[in-house]
Amino acid sequence: MSVAAALVLRPGDGARLRELTRSSTAPAGLVQRARIVLLAADGIANAAVGRQVGVSTPTVLAWRNRYDAGGIGALVDLPRSGRPPVIDEAAVITHTLNPPPDELAVTHWSARLFADYLRKNGLAVSFAEVARIWRDWGLQPHRAETFKFSTDPQLEAKIRDVVGLYLDPPADAVVVCVDEKSQIQALDRTAPLLPMRFEQAERRTHDYKRHGTTTLFAALEVATGKITADACYQRHRNGEFLTFLKQVAKAHPRVKLHVVADNYGTHNHPNVKAWLAKNPRITMHFTPTSASWMNMVEIFFGIITRQAIRRGTFTSVPDLIGAIRAFIDAYNQRCEPFRWTKTADQILTKANPQTTSDTRH
Repeated sequence: MSVAAALVLRPGDGARLRELTRSSTAPAGLVQRARIVLLAADGIANAAVGRQVGVSTPTVLAWRNRYDAGGIGALVDLPRSGRPPVIDEAAVITHTLNPPPDELAVTHWSARLFADYLRKNGLAVSFAEVARIWRDWGLQPHRAETFKFSTDPQLEAKIRDVVGLYLDPPADAVVVCVDEKSQIQALDRTAPLLPMRFEQAERRTHDYKRHGTTTLFAALEVATGKITADACYQRHRNGEFLTFLKQVAKAHPRVKLHVVADNYGTHNHPNVKAWLAKNPRITMHFTPTSASWMNMVEIFFGIITRQAIRRGTFTSVPDLIGAIRAFIDAYNQRCEPFRWTKTADQILTKANPQTTSDTRH
């Protein structure tokens, strides 16, 4: 029996074909054709090549001839004849924007569940096409975000009051933001931390021991960014807040003091109001309800949580309090004031979105 002559490769094609056979991302069909051409170039009989690769002898002959005529570029799939499939993207989008039917008992669509539902309802769309359409149109059924409307009847007045203090503070006065970070837990891991290593993050046990909680009261001086008063109490009632407020006043003597706070009940307690009436140099300013983010001391609470509390290990509440105060002392040495950039009009525009056909919150 005669054996076909060895296939002659074009210069440089041998290395490219071998690279294709080792590729983990190239299409499987292209990898198979590269193997056929390489085996044929080694002089192996066409029938033997077919047995090694798992194809018929006519297939081996076909790809030999294709390579001989056009090189590596001829090994790719040619465009197929016939009418391309037509996908009703509008219908896919419309169904996506509607909640899943009750019989599915799910809260949101997944691409596979959605494709299966469409097929059962006469719209043949593959999972891959659903995923592509969602990407193209920015639809993400798996994600959910939250929003909050403030129903404060004095919304505009409070926003303009607080923002005015930040952007244009009164002369010869001090503006401070006060609040409490409650229920800070003194957590102790059940085993020592394993330190960071090359290509390995710091590790700690998932379980822990609770040693109690404390509440941090803090006052952020807007002009400097410093924490001018801090105190830790076991509880956060009006008595603790009033004691802390007196500490803030003592830290800023003989000067008009403007205090920004949220609407927590203890901040408006009759005992607090009575003390403020006896100390007219101190003025309270309240953020709107559901807008405690306007209190800039919340920024500091986020910083101390990330940098000192969340990854800390504390064997007792006094240990936790000591770590909090050590962090504040060090923080005051490197802090800078936070810069408020939004005007009251910009915030009010965002807080009162116009109703449209595509309202974004």
